[in-house]
Amino acid sequence: MQAKSAPGTAAVRMTPGERRATAGLAGIYGLRMLGMFIILPVFALYAETLPGGTDKTLVGIALGAYGLTQALLQVPFGWASDRYGRKRAIVSGLLLFALGSFVAAWAPDIVWTIVGRALQGAGAVSAAVLALTADLTRDSVRTTAMAVIGMTIGATFALSLIAGPVLKVWIGVPGIFAMTGVLALAAIAALRWAVPDVATPASAPADSGVSAFRRVAADGQLARLNYGIFALHALLMALFVQVPFELRDAGLAGEAHWKVYLPVIVGSAVLMWPALRYADRPVRSKAVFVVAVAVLALGQAVLAVAGARLWPLIAGLVVFFTAFNLLEAVLPSLVSKYAPRALKGTAVGVYSSVQFLGTFVGAAAGGWLAQHSGPAAVFGFGIVLTLLWLAASATMTPPPALRPGNYSMGET
Repeated sequence: MQAKSAPGTAAVRMTPGERRATAGLAGIYGLRMLGMFIILPVFALYAETLPGGTDKTLVGIALGAYGLTQALLQVPFGWASDRYGRKRAIVSGLLLFALGSFVAAWAPDIVWTIVGRALQGAGAVSAAVLALTADLTRDSVRTTAMAVIGMTIGATFALSLIAGPVLKVWIGVPGIFAMTGVLALAAIAALRWAVPDVATPASAPADSGVSAFRRVAADGQLARLNYGIFALHALLMALFVQVPFELRDAGLAGEAHWKVYLPVIVGSAVLMWPALRYADRPVRSKAVFVVAVAVLALGQAVLAVAGARLWPLIAGLVVFFTAFNLLEAVLPSLVSKYAPRALKGTAVGVYSSVQFLGTFVGAAAGGWLAQHSGPAAVFGFGIVLTLLWLAASATMTPPPALRPGNYSMGET
Protein backbone atom coordinates (compact mmCIF):
# COMPACT_ATOMS: atom_id res chain seq x y z
CA MET A 1 0.00 0.00 0.00
CA GLN A 2 1.34 3.42 -0.93
CA ALA A 3 1.48 5.81 2.00
CA LYS A 4 0.72 9.48 1.55
CA SER A 5 2.68 12.31 3.00
CA ALA A 6 0.95 14.46 5.55
CA PRO A 7 1.09 18.23 5.45
CA GLY A 8 3.28 20.24 7.75
CA THR A 9 6.02 18.73 9.85
CA ALA A 10 4.91 15.11 9.30
CA ALA A 11 6.20 15.31 5.74
CA VAL A 12 9.79 15.67 6.94
CA ARG A 13 9.75 13.16 9.79
CA MET A 14 10.51 9.49 9.41
CA THR A 15 7.70 7.02 9.89
CA PRO A 16 8.26 4.06 12.24
CA GLY A 17 8.86 1.86 9.20
CA GLU A 18 11.45 4.24 7.81
CA ARG A 19 13.23 4.45 11.15
CA ARG A 20 13.29 0.68 11.45
CA ALA A 21 14.61 0.25 7.91
CA THR A 22 17.24 2.97 8.30
CA ALA A 23 18.49 1.62 11.63
CA GLY A 24 18.70 -1.95 10.35
CA LEU A 25 20.44 -1.07 7.10
CA ALA A 26 22.81 1.35 8.83
CA GLY A 27 23.80 -1.49 11.17
CA ILE A 28 24.41 -3.88 8.28
CA TYR A 29 26.41 -1.28 6.37
CA GLY A 30 28.39 -0.51 9.49
CA LEU A 31 29.21 -4.18 10.08
CA ARG A 32 30.26 -4.44 6.44
CA MET A 33 32.61 -1.47 6.71
CA LEU A 34 34.00 -2.83 9.98
CA GLY A 35 35.75 -5.48 7.90
CA MET A 36 37.75 -2.79 6.16
CA PHE A 37 38.26 -0.34 9.00
CA ILE A 38 39.06 -2.41 12.08
CA ILE A 39 42.37 -3.73 10.79
CA LEU A 40 43.64 -0.34 9.59
CA PRO A 41 45.36 0.71 12.83
CA VAL A 42 46.91 -2.71 13.46
CA PHE A 43 47.55 -4.45 10.15
CA ALA A 44 50.75 -2.73 8.98
CA LEU A 45 52.57 -3.61 12.21
CA TYR A 46 51.06 -7.13 12.29
CA ALA A 47 52.15 -7.76 8.69
CA GLU A 48 55.79 -7.43 9.72
CA THR A 49 55.38 -10.73 11.59
CA LEU A 50 54.11 -12.63 8.53
CA PRO A 51 56.35 -14.25 5.91
CA GLY A 52 56.66 -11.63 3.15
CA GLY A 53 55.21 -8.91 5.34
CA THR A 54 58.30 -6.73 5.52
CA ASP A 55 57.65 -5.55 1.95
CA LYS A 56 55.41 -2.48 2.32
CA THR A 57 54.22 -2.88 -1.27
CA LEU A 58 52.70 -6.28 -0.36
CA VAL A 59 51.29 -4.80 2.84
CA GLY A 60 49.59 -2.11 0.80
CA ILE A 61 48.20 -4.69 -1.61
CA ALA A 62 46.87 -6.74 1.31
CA LEU A 63 45.14 -3.68 2.72
CA GLY A 64 43.78 -2.71 -0.68
CA ALA A 65 42.83 -6.12 -2.16
CA TYR A 66 39.51 -5.78 -0.36
CA GLY A 67 38.87 -2.58 -2.30
CA LEU A 68 39.84 -4.00 -5.68
CA THR A 69 37.29 -6.83 -5.62
CA GLN A 70 34.71 -4.46 -4.15
CA ALA A 71 35.32 -2.10 -7.06
CA LEU A 72 34.95 -4.86 -9.65
CA LEU A 73 31.71 -6.25 -8.21
CA GLN A 74 29.75 -3.25 -6.90
CA VAL A 75 28.13 -2.49 -10.27
CA PRO A 76 27.13 -6.15 -10.91
CA PHE A 77 25.71 -6.40 -7.38
CA GLY A 78 23.88 -3.08 -7.73
CA TRP A 79 22.42 -4.01 -11.09
CA ALA A 80 21.48 -7.50 -9.85
CA SER A 81 19.69 -5.88 -6.91
CA ASP A 82 17.67 -3.82 -9.40
CA ARG A 83 16.71 -6.99 -11.27
CA TYR A 84 16.43 -9.75 -8.70
CA GLY A 85 15.84 -8.04 -5.36
CA ARG A 86 17.95 -6.17 -2.84
CA LYS A 87 17.92 -8.75 -0.05
CA ARG A 88 19.11 -11.64 -2.23
CA ALA A 89 22.10 -9.60 -3.35
CA ILE A 90 22.92 -8.53 0.21
CA VAL A 91 22.77 -12.07 1.65
CA SER A 92 25.03 -13.40 -1.12
CA GLY A 93 27.56 -10.68 -0.45
CA LEU A 94 27.58 -11.19 3.30
CA LEU A 95 28.27 -14.91 2.84
CA LEU A 96 31.25 -14.13 0.60
CA PHE A 97 32.54 -11.59 3.11
CA ALA A 98 32.32 -14.14 5.95
CA LEU A 99 34.26 -16.70 3.89
CA GLY A 100 37.01 -14.19 3.17
CA SER A 101 37.23 -13.23 6.83
CA PHE A 102 37.81 -16.83 7.87
CA VAL A 103 40.47 -17.30 5.15
CA ALA A 104 42.29 -14.17 6.35
CA ALA A 105 42.09 -15.41 9.95
CA TRP A 106 43.77 -18.68 8.92
CA ALA A 107 46.30 -17.16 6.48
CA PRO A 108 49.89 -18.33 7.22
CA ASP A 109 51.60 -15.61 5.14
CA ILE A 110 51.01 -12.29 3.43
CA VAL A 111 49.96 -13.91 0.14
CA TRP A 112 47.10 -15.87 1.73
CA THR A 113 46.14 -12.75 3.63
CA ILE A 114 45.79 -10.99 0.27
CA VAL A 115 43.55 -13.87 -0.91
CA GLY A 116 41.36 -13.57 2.17
CA ARG A 117 41.06 -9.79 1.80
CA ALA A 118 40.10 -10.21 -1.86
CA LEU A 119 37.36 -12.67 -0.90
CA GLN A 120 36.11 -10.26 1.79
CA GLY A 121 35.77 -7.59 -0.85
CA ALA A 122 33.96 -9.90 -3.26
CA GLY A 123 30.89 -9.55 -1.05
CA ALA A 124 30.12 -6.17 -2.58
CA VAL A 125 26.82 -5.29 -0.89
CA SER A 126 27.28 -1.56 -0.29
CA ALA A 127 25.41 -0.54 -3.44
CA ALA A 128 22.51 -2.87 -2.70
CA VAL A 129 22.24 -1.61 0.89
CA LEU A 130 22.14 2.03 -0.18
CA ALA A 131 19.65 1.27 -2.95
CA LEU A 132 17.41 -0.60 -0.48
CA THR A 133 17.57 2.41 1.82
CA ALA A 134 16.35 4.57 -1.06
CA ASP A 135 13.52 2.09 -1.76
CA LEU A 136 12.32 2.18 1.84
CA THR A 137 12.34 5.96 2.44
CA ARG A 138 10.59 8.98 0.95
CA ASP A 139 12.51 11.64 -0.92
CA SER A 140 11.79 14.13 1.86
CA VAL A 141 13.61 12.05 4.49
CA ARG A 142 16.11 10.24 2.28
CA THR A 143 18.87 12.74 2.99
CA THR A 144 18.42 12.03 6.69
CA ALA A 145 18.48 8.27 6.10
CA MET A 146 21.62 8.48 3.96
CA ALA A 147 23.25 10.78 6.50
CA VAL A 148 22.50 8.23 9.24
CA ILE A 149 24.32 5.61 7.17
CA GLY A 150 27.14 8.03 6.50
CA MET A 151 27.46 8.81 10.20
CA THR A 152 27.32 5.08 10.95
CA ILE A 153 30.34 4.67 8.70
CA GLY A 154 32.05 7.42 10.65
CA ALA A 155 31.10 5.83 13.98
CA THR A 156 32.29 2.43 12.74
CA PHE A 157 35.54 4.00 11.69
CA ALA A 158 35.95 5.69 15.06
CA LEU A 159 35.18 2.47 16.92
CA SER A 160 37.63 0.58 14.71
CA LEU A 161 40.52 2.92 15.43
CA ILE A 162 39.97 2.58 19.16
CA ALA A 163 38.96 -1.09 19.34
CA GLY A 164 41.48 -2.43 16.82
CA PRO A 165 44.59 -1.96 18.99
CA VAL A 166 42.73 -3.26 22.07
CA LEU A 167 41.38 -6.33 20.26
CA LYS A 168 44.83 -7.05 18.86
CA VAL A 169 46.06 -7.50 22.44
CA TRP A 170 43.08 -9.66 23.43
CA ILE A 171 42.50 -11.90 20.40
CA GLY A 172 45.20 -10.99 17.87
CA VAL A 173 44.67 -9.86 14.28
CA PRO A 174 43.56 -13.38 13.16
CA GLY A 175 40.94 -13.23 15.90
CA ILE A 176 39.77 -9.85 14.58
CA PHE A 177 39.33 -11.33 11.11
CA ALA A 178 37.35 -14.27 12.53
CA MET A 179 35.18 -11.91 14.58
CA THR A 180 34.23 -9.90 11.49
CA GLY A 181 33.22 -13.13 9.75
CA VAL A 182 30.90 -14.05 12.61
CA LEU A 183 29.40 -10.54 12.61
CA ALA A 184 28.72 -10.79 8.88
CA LEU A 185 26.70 -13.96 9.48
CA ALA A 186 24.82 -12.16 12.27
CA ALA A 187 24.05 -9.34 9.83
CA ILE A 188 22.14 -11.80 7.64
CA ALA A 189 19.78 -12.44 10.55
CA ALA A 190 19.45 -8.69 11.12
CA LEU A 191 18.52 -8.23 7.46
CA ARG A 192 15.83 -10.88 7.75
CA TRP A 193 14.23 -9.63 10.96
CA ALA A 194 15.00 -5.92 11.26
CA VAL A 195 14.59 -4.66 7.70
CA PRO A 196 11.17 -4.56 6.00
CA ASP A 197 10.69 -6.46 2.76
CA VAL A 198 10.37 -4.64 -0.54
CA ALA A 199 9.50 -6.03 -3.94
CA THR A 200 11.87 -5.79 -6.86
CA PRO A 201 11.35 -2.16 -7.92
CA ALA A 202 8.50 -1.74 -10.38
CA SER A 203 10.56 0.93 -12.09
CA ALA A 204 13.53 -1.38 -12.67
CA PRO A 205 15.20 -0.30 -15.88
CA ALA A 206 14.79 -2.05 -19.17
CA ASP A 207 18.40 -1.12 -19.91
CA SER A 208 21.06 -3.78 -19.97
CA GLY A 209 23.72 -3.55 -17.30
CA VAL A 210 26.13 -1.98 -19.81
CA SER A 211 23.70 0.71 -21.02
CA ALA A 212 22.64 1.51 -17.46
CA PHE A 213 26.28 1.96 -16.51
CA ARG A 214 26.87 4.22 -19.50
CA ARG A 215 23.93 6.45 -18.61
CA VAL A 216 25.12 6.84 -15.03
CA ALA A 217 28.77 7.33 -15.99
CA ALA A 218 27.83 10.12 -18.43
CA ASP A 219 26.31 12.28 -15.67
CA GLY A 220 28.81 15.06 -14.94
CA GLN A 221 27.63 15.79 -11.40
CA LEU A 222 27.75 12.12 -10.41
CA ALA A 223 31.21 11.89 -11.99
CA ARG A 224 32.45 14.65 -9.65
CA LEU A 225 31.01 12.87 -6.63
CA ASN A 226 32.47 9.56 -7.80
CA TYR A 227 35.93 11.06 -8.08
CA GLY A 228 35.47 12.55 -4.62
CA ILE A 229 34.74 9.23 -2.92
CA PHE A 230 37.61 7.63 -4.89
CA ALA A 231 40.02 10.26 -3.60
CA LEU A 232 38.67 10.21 -0.04
CA HIS A 233 39.25 6.50 0.43
CA ALA A 234 42.56 6.52 -1.42
CA LEU A 235 43.77 9.14 1.05
CA LEU A 236 42.52 7.13 4.01
CA MET A 237 44.27 3.93 3.00
CA ALA A 238 47.53 5.64 2.06
CA LEU A 239 47.49 7.36 5.45
CA PHE A 240 47.24 4.05 7.32
CA VAL A 241 50.11 2.56 5.39
CA GLN A 242 52.34 5.23 6.93
CA VAL A 243 50.87 6.73 10.13
CA PRO A 244 51.16 3.60 12.37
CA PHE A 245 54.91 3.55 11.74
CA GLU A 246 55.25 7.28 12.46
CA LEU A 247 53.35 6.91 15.74
CA ARG A 248 55.67 4.04 16.69
CA ASP A 249 58.70 6.12 15.74
CA ALA A 250 57.31 8.94 17.91
CA GLY A 251 57.62 6.57 20.90
CA LEU A 252 54.09 5.12 21.06
CA ALA A 253 53.82 1.31 21.09
CA GLY A 254 51.26 -0.21 18.72
CA GLU A 255 48.91 -1.36 21.48
CA ALA A 256 48.77 2.22 22.78
CA HIS A 257 47.81 3.87 19.49
CA TRP A 258 44.20 4.05 20.64
CA LYS A 259 45.33 6.75 23.07
CA VAL A 260 45.92 8.96 20.01
CA TYR A 261 42.97 7.80 17.93
CA LEU A 262 40.38 8.27 20.69
CA PRO A 263 40.96 12.02 21.24
CA VAL A 264 41.46 12.52 17.49
CA ILE A 265 38.08 10.99 16.66
CA VAL A 266 36.24 12.74 19.49
CA GLY A 267 37.81 16.09 18.64
CA SER A 268 37.12 15.76 14.93
CA ALA A 269 33.49 14.76 15.57
CA VAL A 270 32.94 17.81 17.78
CA LEU A 271 34.43 20.07 15.11
CA MET A 272 32.54 18.36 12.28
CA TRP A 273 29.04 18.46 13.75
CA PRO A 274 28.32 22.23 13.40
CA ALA A 275 29.42 22.11 9.77
CA LEU A 276 27.16 19.12 9.11
CA ARG A 277 24.18 20.96 10.60
CA TYR A 278 25.01 24.09 8.63
CA ALA A 279 25.08 22.06 5.41
CA ASP A 280 21.49 20.82 5.89
CA ARG A 281 20.09 23.43 3.51
CA PRO A 282 20.90 22.90 -0.19
CA VAL A 283 21.89 26.55 -0.64
CA ARG A 284 24.71 26.04 1.88
CA SER A 285 25.77 22.50 1.07
CA LYS A 286 28.10 23.25 -1.83
CA ALA A 287 30.08 25.88 0.12
CA VAL A 288 30.52 23.55 3.10
CA PHE A 289 31.49 20.72 0.76
CA VAL A 290 34.20 22.76 -1.00
CA VAL A 291 35.62 24.08 2.27
CA ALA A 292 35.76 20.54 3.68
CA VAL A 293 37.83 19.38 0.69
CA ALA A 294 40.24 22.28 1.27
CA VAL A 295 40.54 21.37 4.96
CA LEU A 296 41.31 17.79 3.92
CA ALA A 297 44.30 19.05 1.93
CA LEU A 298 45.43 21.13 4.90
CA GLY A 299 45.39 18.11 7.21
CA GLN A 300 47.63 16.15 4.87
CA ALA A 301 50.03 19.07 4.57
CA VAL A 302 50.39 19.11 8.37
CA LEU A 303 51.01 15.35 8.41
CA ALA A 304 53.61 15.69 5.64
CA VAL A 305 55.76 18.01 7.77
CA ALA A 306 55.04 16.38 11.15
CA GLY A 307 57.48 13.50 10.78
CA ALA A 308 57.81 11.42 13.95
CA ARG A 309 56.74 14.27 16.29
CA LEU A 310 53.71 13.20 18.27
CA TRP A 311 51.84 16.47 18.79
CA PRO A 312 52.09 17.65 15.16
CA LEU A 313 50.91 14.18 14.12
CA ILE A 314 47.88 14.47 16.40
CA ALA A 315 47.09 17.97 15.09
CA GLY A 316 47.27 16.79 11.48
CA LEU A 317 45.05 13.79 12.23
CA VAL A 318 42.41 15.99 13.90
CA VAL A 319 42.29 18.33 10.90
CA PHE A 320 42.21 15.44 8.43
CA PHE A 321 39.46 13.50 10.19
CA THR A 322 37.28 16.55 10.78
CA ALA A 323 37.05 16.93 7.01
CA PHE A 324 36.98 13.17 6.34
CA ASN A 325 34.02 12.52 8.66
CA LEU A 326 32.03 15.41 7.22
CA LEU A 327 32.61 14.34 3.62
CA GLU A 328 31.90 10.69 4.43
CA ALA A 329 28.53 11.72 5.90
CA VAL A 330 27.34 14.00 3.09
CA LEU A 331 28.55 12.20 -0.06
CA PRO A 332 25.95 9.35 0.02
CA SER A 333 23.07 11.81 0.40
CA LEU A 334 24.32 13.88 -2.53
CA VAL A 335 24.53 10.78 -4.72
CA SER A 336 20.96 9.85 -3.78
CA LYS A 337 19.80 13.31 -4.91
CA TYR A 338 21.58 13.32 -8.27
CA ALA A 339 20.99 9.65 -9.24
CA PRO A 340 18.21 8.88 -11.77
CA ARG A 341 15.34 7.17 -9.95
CA ALA A 342 15.08 4.17 -12.27
CA LEU A 343 18.84 3.59 -12.17
CA LYS A 344 19.46 4.21 -8.50
CA GLY A 345 20.95 0.79 -7.79
CA THR A 346 23.29 1.09 -10.75
CA ALA A 347 24.25 4.68 -9.83
CA VAL A 348 25.05 3.71 -6.27
CA GLY A 349 26.92 0.69 -7.60
CA VAL A 350 29.18 2.94 -9.67
CA TYR A 351 29.70 5.22 -6.65
CA SER A 352 30.57 2.28 -4.41
CA SER A 353 32.85 0.79 -7.08
CA VAL A 354 35.00 3.88 -7.37
CA GLN A 355 35.01 4.22 -3.57
CA PHE A 356 36.61 0.81 -3.23
CA LEU A 357 38.82 1.30 -6.24
CA GLY A 358 40.17 4.28 -4.31
CA THR A 359 40.74 1.94 -1.36
CA PHE A 360 42.90 -0.32 -3.52
CA VAL A 361 44.76 2.44 -5.35
CA GLY A 362 45.47 4.37 -2.15
CA ALA A 363 46.74 1.35 -0.26
CA ALA A 364 48.83 -0.03 -3.13
CA ALA A 365 50.26 3.35 -4.14
CA GLY A 366 50.85 4.32 -0.52
CA GLY A 367 52.71 1.07 0.14
CA TRP A 368 54.83 1.43 -2.98
CA LEU A 369 55.67 5.08 -2.25
CA ALA A 370 56.48 4.30 1.40
CA GLN A 371 58.77 1.47 0.30
CA HIS A 372 60.61 3.39 -2.41
CA SER A 373 60.29 7.13 -1.68
CA GLY A 374 59.45 7.60 2.00
CA PRO A 375 56.66 9.24 4.03
CA ALA A 376 56.69 12.66 2.32
CA ALA A 377 55.85 11.02 -1.02
CA VAL A 378 52.83 9.24 0.52
CA PHE A 379 51.33 12.50 1.78
CA GLY A 380 52.34 14.36 -1.38
CA PHE A 381 50.35 11.81 -3.39
CA GLY A 382 47.33 12.51 -1.20
CA ILE A 383 47.64 16.28 -1.52
CA VAL A 384 47.66 16.04 -5.33
CA LEU A 385 44.49 13.89 -5.31
CA THR A 386 42.80 16.36 -2.98
CA LEU A 387 43.67 19.45 -5.01
CA LEU A 388 42.20 17.80 -8.09
CA TRP A 389 39.05 17.10 -6.07
CA LEU A 390 38.93 20.71 -4.92
CA ALA A 391 38.94 21.90 -8.54
CA ALA A 392 36.19 19.43 -9.47
CA SER A 393 33.96 20.25 -6.49
CA ALA A 394 34.20 24.01 -7.13
CA THR A 395 32.50 23.51 -10.51
CA MET A 396 29.55 21.45 -9.22
CA THR A 397 26.00 22.72 -9.60
CA PRO A 398 23.88 22.99 -6.41
CA PRO A 399 22.08 19.75 -5.52
CA PRO A 400 18.55 19.38 -6.91
CA ALA A 401 15.61 20.28 -4.65
CA LEU A 402 13.92 17.43 -2.86
CA ARG A 403 10.57 16.23 -4.12
CA PRO A 404 8.38 16.03 -1.03
CA GLY A 405 6.35 13.11 0.11
CA ASN A 406 7.03 10.14 -2.16
CA TYR A 407 7.01 6.78 -0.42
CA SER A 408 8.36 3.63 -1.94
CA MET A 409 7.05 1.40 0.83
CA GLY A 410 3.90 1.01 2.81
CA GLU A 411 3.79 2.07 6.42
CA THR A 412 4.62 -0.79 8.77
